[in-house]
Amino acid sequence: MPGGPPPPGPTRPAFWRSPLRGPWLTSVFGLILLGGITVLFVTGLLSYAAYNPNLAPGNDHTPDKGWLGFYLFSWPTSPYWLYRLTQGVHVTLGVVLIPILLAKLWSVIPKLFSWPPLRSPSQALERLSLLLLVGGALFEFVTGVLNIQLHYIFPGSFYTLHFYGAWVFIGAFIVHIAFRIPVMYRALRSRRWRTELRTPIGRTRSEPADDTGLVTPNPAQPTMSRRGALGLVGAGSLGLLIVTAGQSIGGSLRPTALLAPHGQEPGTGPNGFQVNKTAAGVGISARDIGHDWRLVVRGDGREVTYTREQVLALPQHTAELPIACVEGWSTDDQLWSGVRLSELAARVGFGQSPPGVFVESAQRGGAFSSTHLRDNQVRDVRSLLALRVNGASLSADHGYPARIIVPANPGVHNTKWVTRLTFGTAGEAS
Repeated sequence: MPGGPPPPGPTRPAFWRSPLRGPWLTSVFGLILLGGITVLFVTGLLSYAAYNPNLAPGNDHTPDKGWLGFYLFSWPTSPYWLYRLTQGVHVTLGVVLIPILLAKLWSVIPKLFSWPPLRSPSQALERLSLLLLVGGALFEFVTGVLNIQLHYIFPGSFYTLHFYGAWVFIGAFIVHIAFRIPVMYRALRSRRWRTELRTPIGRTRSEPADDTGLVTPNPAQPTMSRRGALGLVGAGSLGLLIVTAGQSIGGSLRPTALLAPHGQEPGTGPNGFQVNKTAAGVGISARDIGHDWRLVVRGDGREVTYTREQVLALPQHTAELPIACVEGWSTDDQLWSGVRLSELAARVGFGQSPPGVFVESAQRGGAFSSTHLRDNQVRDVRSLLALRVNGASLSADHGYPARIIVPANPGVHNTKWVTRLTFGTAGEAS
């Protein structure tokens, strides 16, 4: 292993001169991230479960996932706002944690240049976990923010990249915590919070030297107190909360959601709420959804074909449900009307305990142009093949002539421009 003095530059402890760096400040940021990242990971697992990944390959395009593809439970339909809540928390919290993550990286940057690079097998494992931790964190946060903005500049599918990136990151995170939590515990007990929050710049001093490698041996004059550093980071997180949370909370806070995706709001009126995919954007033509459109319903050896007028002539029901998407945005509750999926199942022989359904769209290709819904989703009386919203016919961008709307369902599984429903091909609830 390398020996001798470190080369000039960042490998020398005196290179880093901020008197704020030390185990206490690093541990404060670490404690916040410990709680926040735990919530992010759990809500990420919930988001994965919401796609019903075990029903069919079309619901989960992740290759070679193996045991990583476990899900927590069969996704329910109640409460109807469940996915809106879990994904809203996941995305909003992820954005809010960005200043804290950057502050934590700033606080430990001397460790990235410690010399010699490898001193023992345990230290080598810790540095490897640190490399995977920092790289994984940056990858997950960057791809997540890009996904919020529907800006897919990275190669491959966001879902696949974010899925595997999350597992690499959480594995490194667990290893890192196992090494560092005793140090964090001692550091947090070494100084009183109240004292630190009352200490002004003029009385700010470096922490006592220790073996963490975070305390500079050559401190500069402080330009900010630890109270100021925590306040600055907190203000950054609060600002991001203000410009992010409105996209999930809705109501009067929606105009504050400056970080929500923009440019595809369809205006005002009954259909005036957010969409991700427009009809033109996925190649839906007037012929696909015009007078010649037909709905084919299959199951139990039967097949029935309907025009839109015939679907409108079936018993109509209503449900007040939001649209909630993986990017974190959601609509307020909209009043949908259409035919219950369970009643369409009954028309092809599934009068009792209807099974799941395979939903196909006029959209040709692309991610989520079809989906499988679980039997519990079909049986919920709020699950509709919707033809109208807020008293008006669906617009083309909202799925005219007909679309799926299911409570607590991810937006991409509320398939638009539906042309075929095949009952009995999706898995049963467990």
